[in-house]
Amino acid sequence: MGEGPRRQRGPRGPPSPGRGHGVGKATGARELSGVEGQRPQRVESRSREGAGRMVRRSLRQKLHKFTGLCQQEEGLGVKRSCPSCGPELGVEEKKGRGNPISVQLFPPELVEHIISFLPVRDLVALGQTCRYFHKVCDAEGVWRCICRRLCPRFREQGSGVRPWKRAAILNYTKGLYFQAFGGRRRCLSKSVAPLLAHGYRRFLPTKDHIFILDYVGTLFFLKNALVSSTLGQIQWKRACRYVVLCRGAKDFASDPRCDTVYRKYLYVLATREQPGVLGTTGSRACDCVEVYLQSSGQRVFKMTFHHSMSFKQIVLVGQETQRALLLLTEEGKIYSLVVNETQLDQPRSYTVQLALRKVSCCLPHLSVACMASNQSSTLYITDQGGVYFEVHTPGVYRDLFGTLQAFDPLDQQMPLALSLPAKILFCALGYNHVGLVDEFGRIFMQGNNRYGQLGTGDKMDRGEPTQVHYLQRPVALWCGLNHSLVLSQGSDFSKELLGCGCGAGGRLPGWPKGSASFVKLDIKVPLCACSLCSTRECLYMLSSHDIEHHPAYRDLPASRVVGNPEPSLGAGTPGEVAWACEEYLSQIHSCSTLQDRMEKMKEIVGWMPLTAAQKDFFWEALDMLQRAAGAVDPGSPTPES
Repeated sequence: MGEGPRRQRGPRGPPSPGRGHGVGKATGARELSGVEGQRPQRVESRSREGAGRMVRRSLRQKLHKFTGLCQQEEGLGVKRSCPSCGPELGVEEKKGRGNPISVQLFPPELVEHIISFLPVRDLVALGQTCRYFHKVCDAEGVWRCICRRLCPRFREQGSGVRPWKRAAILNYTKGLYFQAFGGRRRCLSKSVAPLLAHGYRRFLPTKDHIFILDYVGTLFFLKNALVSSTLGQIQWKRACRYVVLCRGAKDFASDPRCDTVYRKYLYVLATREQPGVLGTTGSRACDCVEVYLQSSGQRVFKMTFHHSMSFKQIVLVGQETQRALLLLTEEGKIYSLVVNETQLDQPRSYTVQLALRKVSCCLPHLSVACMASNQSSTLYITDQGGVYFEVHTPGVYRDLFGTLQAFDPLDQQMPLALSLPAKILFCALGYNHVGLVDEFGRIFMQGNNRYGQLGTGDKMDRGEPTQVHYLQRPVALWCGLNHSLVLSQGSDFSKELLGCGCGAGGRLPGWPKGSASFVKLDIKVPLCACSLCSTRECLYMLSSHDIEHHPAYRDLPASRVVGNPEPSLGAGTPGEVAWACEEYLSQIHSCSTLQDRMEKMKEIVGWMPLTAAQKDFFWEALDMLQRAAGAVDPGSPTPES
């Protein structure tokens, strides 16, 4: 290592002739006289060693002076420190080891180029080791190289504050996962990932296939097909092949019912270049709605709007013969038109009338931010967080509001305002129940609760928004025909899926009998899952992480914290906690059978302020006790406490 000869310690044999530096240390007069003739060579060797040590010490001092290296970075073979720190004094370098080289001596461009070849997971881990590597790993040039490696066809710089980092993370985390409810294999599978897709923005399963929209407006058509397995067997595989359906898409929709059997057509809101009128040059970009057959991807219908009208969202409502298309403009106005789906496949041309919806006529000062729909109702969320309902059938109106007092069958488009304590961020609309999430992360449920799909712990209908107190700050919310799903995130950023309502057909994995409270489902959730959807046959989860778009929940002010309807075992005075325990015991005592008491105890565990691991432990233990008790006598009443 360039340190020169060393002095050997300990007694050695007689020195070899002409090798003065190999002389051992003499311990007696006889040995001293035997080496007296070689003393000049030994003195000369010592002088050379001293000179070498002085040169090495001088080099080390210069290295400390110009680089400011003072400490060994744990786990890395380099020395580095902040430039303000000086060299460590009083610590000798171990002999036999060369001077370590600092990574700070390399040009920053070279370090960024080397780091850009790391996998994304390793790059993030390296950026958490120290401030220097955090700065290097967060450089936009590094993420540009990673983005081009993950998505070679993506060459244009995206939008946002950190366009290349956003694009790289979108392409790294994109994925569509699904778990079938029936069959032998009940595990999470991943669909084919289109190489041309720039992240996943939203998806929609139809009768036979799945459609995915990316962040640059490309709509992909994921097909189910017969493929050959590794054992040579032919099997039916879901979402294993893909094609590009269209480009320039803004949004898309299909039949709003939960059953995918009814989703025959796909309505795509897109932007297309239209040739200019006579006497003008160039073309104009106009919005249009294109209708495709979901089975083959063939376009069967197209309607084009005036270039002055720009839309951002489309939803459907109503029956096939009177299908209403609701279009949301960039200014927050709602327009509608009616088509007959049974005549779309007939090759003919006709004009449809685009009219302003009544919610925009009656409330012109309101600007709608987003909307949701099912077959018989529509929900609007304004930019101020207000919620308005349109209900078109008396049965759904009774389920949602518990009465028919204000229902007018002659004016079904009249918007009804919901009374809510805070601004609503997003919602989920089922057949006859709705879920709302406000700016503080609180979940409110309303509507029919026959199967416990509201998650309130009972099966009583709610005619007004009711808070679910033991769930907060969800990532996504979904409401189906008679069950609800919530995607939640823990403090360690791990995600879990909770569900309530009817469990028939395996729609609540791990809970075949269903539950009146939100319980953890037996399914593995991807780390970057952001949205979900459930059909009769399958549960889908979309994975994508956008660093610039996430629910911005606020902390609830202390002045707005009110008492919970359910007794709380969380923060409170000892008297309040004791009262909550007594209330829970009285609820358990009122149950007539052991099975009912077990179910009530599971609900109470869900209300307790426990961690996810602790809740899982208690739920699993209660399941074991319930199964053991059921094997003995499942229906016998228990003695009174």
